[in-house]
Amino acid sequence: MVLKIAFPLLAFLVSMFVLYPVSAHGVGERYDIPMPLSLFIAGGAITVVLSFVMVGLTTRANMEQRNYPKLNLFGCKAIATICTGPITILLKVMAVAIFLIVLATACLGTTRSVENFAPTFIWVIWWVGMGFLVALMGNIWALTNPWSILFTWAERLFGYLGNGGRLSLGRSYPSRWGTWPAFMGFLVFAWIETAFMESSNPLFLAWLILFYSLYTFAGMFIFGKHVWLRNGEIFSVIFDFLSRFSILEIGVKNSEYCSICSSSNCRTDLVECLDCYECFQYSDQKLLNLRPPVVGLNNVGIVTPSIIALIMLLLASVTFDGFSATPEWVSVQSYVITMVPYLTSPLINGITISNTGGLLTFLAVFVLVYRLFCYFVVRIVSDETHTAGYVMSIFVFTLVPIALAYNYAHFLALLLIQGQQIIALVSDPFGLNWDLFGTADYLINVKVISARFLWFFSLVVIVLGHIAAVFLSHIRALYLYQNPSKALRSQIPMLVLMVLYTVISLWIVSRPITE
Repeated sequence: MVLKIAFPLLAFLVSMFVLYPVSAHGVGERYDIPMPLSLFIAGGAITVVLSFVMVGLTTRANMEQRNYPKLNLFGCKAIATICTGPITILLKVMAVAIFLIVLATACLGTTRSVENFAPTFIWVIWWVGMGFLVALMGNIWALTNPWSILFTWAERLFGYLGNGGRLSLGRSYPSRWGTWPAFMGFLVFAWIETAFMESSNPLFLAWLILFYSLYTFAGMFIFGKHVWLRNGEIFSVIFDFLSRFSILEIGVKNSEYCSICSSSNCRTDLVECLDCYECFQYSDQKLLNLRPPVVGLNNVGIVTPSIIALIMLLLASVTFDGFSATPEWVSVQSYVITMVPYLTSPLINGITISNTGGLLTFLAVFVLVYRLFCYFVVRIVSDETHTAGYVMSIFVFTLVPIALAYNYAHFLALLLIQGQQIIALVSDPFGLNWDLFGTADYLINVKVISARFLWFFSLVVIVLGHIAAVFLSHIRALYLYQNPSKALRSQIPMLVLMVLYTVISLWIVSRPITE
């Protein structure tokens, strides 16, 4: 009992020492921290180590998947009525309306990115903001996905005119494909975000939206809506992963529909079917559970190599996005530019080449390092029944809190500062000197967040993200090995990996921003 109190208290005191007043870089500036950066990094690493000791000493029982405290909010009729009634319809109509506005402004608005509604909304409000929201509150994207909504409306119209039936060819989805379509799509999306020089060009975004819409509608038409959303629609897959960290989950009270559900993770022997949006749509026994954060990442079902690759890409892309703004990477870009001065097109130039190489290198390094440490897990436990590849599938979702933490640390300033630009743009979305709501002259308040707070926030979320990963990793180890001693021993390599990434993350966010 003393140890159960002492270690959390010690970890808390160390974290307070680490997190006490500090400063970091702001937009384009470098702020000196009041003591050597090495002390802050060491403090963060020590906090993660102490959390490992605390979890190892206090967590002895295996936390079964789905066996965690939850409260069904639909037990309150008022909440159930609000969430499944006219409010839901209104949200869907608004989502489609915003989608059409974004497409219209990208196609017909000014070509100046800063004066066009589409670039700021897509890259700041939607991509960053939606990622923040689903990780905290739940998978709002499943409710507001405009492609899913439009296809559902078309399907209902088709059923009404054609006397029933779904708008799909019903082709069998090749199991060997897994989520590789989503992986390849997200790789292209990450490349556009981090390497392509014209990523904010409204006309480019217009063509990108149109192409992706055709791609998504075709996938849903050929294989079925839910099959494609679960495997091929990039953002449905990514936001589903992130939302498993959140405090809300959807489900159904009984699993009768699971016998005909297209998801391989659905089982008829479960009292509750959770996180399956297909069962949720067609069942009349809906659940909206309030749960502790993180625990949803323990309910992952079948983890395929394509899912592992997608989570590795998520980690690699957000880390490289942060690293690409450091002086060290600018030096690499400058060197590549001097090597190929004759390449100056928007598609192929020194920056695009260097950033493409950087993104792919980060992805390869993340996969290789993760596999190496999973091999160490097998060796340290003398595990002759599980391969390193299988261990990768067991622990890969424990890395999601790390990706989320770095995502919050890296993009908070972008959302709070540059995101203010949307206030002016809603009054003049096409860049035609309109002032629809009287906000066209709004000026961004750069003081809404200080560099001191930003460094404090970054440090807190990165350390807490790694602590959450340590906890979840130990739970997964207990699930894998059943023996507390063996589970704790297996986590030593994972602890080293997480401390290493803590150090790298804190170093990156401490560097001056050069772009």
